[in-house]
Amino acid sequence: MSKGRILVVDDEKNITKSISNILIREGYETVLTYNFENGRRAALDEDIDLVLLDVLLPDGDGLELLKELSERKKDCTVVMMSGHGTIETAVEATKLGAYDFLEKPISLDKLLITVENVLHVRNLRSENEKLKMEMESGRDSFIGVSKEMQDLFRKIETVAPTMGKVLITGENGTGKEMVARAIHEKSSRQKGPFIKVNCAAIPRELIESELFGHEKGAFTGAIHAREGKFELADTGTIFLDEIADMSLDTQAKVLRVLQEQEFERVGGTRTITVDVRVITATNRDLPSLVEQDSFREDLYYRLNVIPFHIPPLRERKEDIPPLVEYFFDRFAKEYDKSKRKVTPGAMELFMAHPWPGNIRELKNMIERIIIMVPDEELTYERLEEIFIQTRIPFRKEKSRAGDLSDEDLESLDDIIAKGSYKDSVANFEKLLLEKRLKTNSWNVTKTAKELGLERSHLHKKMKAFGIEKSR
Repeated sequence: MSKGRILVVDDEKNITKSISNILIREGYETVLTYNFENGRRAALDEDIDLVLLDVLLPDGDGLELLKELSERKKDCTVVMMSGHGTIETAVEATKLGAYDFLEKPISLDKLLITVENVLHVRNLRSENEKLKMEMESGRDSFIGVSKEMQDLFRKIETVAPTMGKVLITGENGTGKEMVARAIHEKSSRQKGPFIKVNCAAIPRELIESELFGHEKGAFTGAIHAREGKFELADTGTIFLDEIADMSLDTQAKVLRVLQEQEFERVGGTRTITVDVRVITATNRDLPSLVEQDSFREDLYYRLNVIPFHIPPLRERKEDIPPLVEYFFDRFAKEYDKSKRKVTPGAMELFMAHPWPGNIRELKNMIERIIIMVPDEELTYERLEEIFIQTRIPFRKEKSRAGDLSDEDLESLDDIIAKGSYKDSVANFEKLLLEKRLKTNSWNVTKTAKELGLERSHLHKKMKAFGIEKSR
């Protein structure tokens, strides 16, 4: 694995090759050019970590090239070299953006120390940018008190230190990326990059370029060479989310990376070797896709070394109260709002809702409340209004839909067709309450418990809807 890619631009071929041999022995990869124009082309079009640039070139001024690179390729560090250096030249080079100035004949120790320092600073800058992006994105904490989540936390602790490939399954919004991040951050690769790729969000014709990079001219619009996500994840972890949306051709190339840890860029012939841990995730049934020949069986078994499954929020309702408290605290601080008090009744309503969008839906709902609702105390009735106002009708879990008879379900169209949205929701709620009370022989306590309501709230609703026990 290369420690860095260094471009040497110097018309003295003996010096250039000597520098190259020294750098290669130390684990660096080198690109050699001997004039201004070829050096300019390589610096702009290829992935270069450091340029060692001579001041005097047969067809141009090295300082002019330094100026251009400082303006057009800010992520490329330049160290100037000269056998006729002066203090004025060194000062000018520094003003134009040079990291350092080496006088010829170049000291071997000075060269290696400079190169090491340049790449160390570059790595620190990259790490700082990554941390800044994570802070700005407001990454969520991993919260859960349920047995399912506690088991998941223990499994993460066990698996993280290994190189085992992990396949995470679960519905959208359950926190698959958070599991992947936790595994990375508790592993020996925690100081390396964590690169996320959403396979479903990338057009199929571009995903290979996104994953493996491309060379200049590989396709229309490829005006520069570009590193792929696997290269960016070198020494760290790559998280391939929604892996089931990847084409069979791309699956074959990912399989090769898993087996051999090497690949070529799109349009390239140079073999690139990487050291990457692969974590994947999907909300789909991969075994069924394998049976349908839309997902490679060999890739599935390669990925599914250590399976993780995150249950939906509706199956671990005891996790809802701490999540509610966390998101209210977080968004209150983020938007400089006062902390909200959630009444027991409102918390029961949070817990009763099935949250089909899982944690993501809950998070978005609470952010909306913090921004739009001025109430210092969030009550059951106020939260119920918010559900209606935001066009999210309060729903019980899908498994309970069967409690309504076919006759009841057929009448829903008539109910929904009458009046406003709010009236439609209220009519449906009344039908549901009547049906459940009848099923439970009008036992209010039992019905309230099944519905996840306080007994007093059910009595209020019965009174509001005019629901009385049949005589």
